[in-house]
Amino acid sequence: MSKLRKKVARFERRRNRSKTLYKTVSDRPRLCVYRSNKNIEAQIIDDIKGITITSASTIDKELKAKIKKAETKTEQGKLVGKILAERAINKKIKKVVFDRNGFSYQGRVKALAEAAREGGLSF
Repeated sequence: MSKLRKKVARFERRRNRSKTLYKTVSDRPRLCVYRSNKNIEAQIIDDIKGITITSASTIDKELKAKIKKAETKTEQGKLVGKILAERAINKKIKKVVFDRNGFSYQGRVKALAEAAREGGLSF
């Protein structure tokens, strides 16, 4: 097995292990984070109904002006977290389960989570 295949397999194991824990909590929606090299995206998903309730991303047209002002990717993560929390509270969602989707809890993922907490979400 090549190094790349091993790395992908480890990532998939981490990702799937966290998913099983979140499916046991059925009364709260899931805040799922995806991080690429350039962007960060977050969604609040209702797993029972199978729908996305709300989402925020660095590629949203509404956020483009604010994202350009941010100097670092960590600041972009904070902006996305704040916007996501505002949108969730507008839809009367306050409690969520945080799904880091296999990514380590540092940098942009951590900044997004802390900004969402400051915005009013609890997890």
